[in-house]
Amino acid sequence: FHPHLYNRGYFLFSALQYFSMLLLIFLIELVAGVLAYVYYQRLSEELKQHLTQTLTENYALPGRKHITHSVDRLQQDFKCCGSNSSADWQHSVYILSVESSGRVVPDSCCKTITFKCGKRDHPSNIYKVEGGCITKLEQFLADHLLIMGAVGIGVACLQFLLTVCLVFSFY
Repeated sequence: FHPHLYNRGYFLFSALQYFSMLLLIFLIELVAGVLAYVYYQRLSEELKQHLTQTLTENYALPGRKHITHSVDRLQQDFKCCGSNSSADWQHSVYILSVESSGRVVPDSCCKTITFKCGKRDHPSNIYKVEGGCITKLEQFLADHLLIMGAVGIGVACLQFLLTVCLVFSFY
């Protein structure tokens, strides 16, 4: 019985376990990267449907302050107004209500927010972006999904390469 042979066998078994786990992680990362790319279109369609509905049906309603805050922040951060255009607000429950005080768009559509600035929907006053917030949000997601996918695939390939190098260094 040689302790040296036992240690080498145990080491190779442990290394094999490690490489197997690393390979599993590599495959999961690769699949996640591919799925992110494939499902981007589906995400885009869901976004279009739900954002328009949220703007027209839930903005500024009692108990929906979190939605109102999120929409306001979206419009200010992305410098946009409405889901597809500022005209989306014409059919909004909020704009049609007394609470809007004659606004045609929420104040968060204004380039410089002041009280009741949403009463005037002139391009010098509000963000009249072609395609509305959907276009801006889609571009943001596309840019970031592409980066995340590329980094994920890059890390996975690096892990695979390192694993192969380590395996060959033992033989």
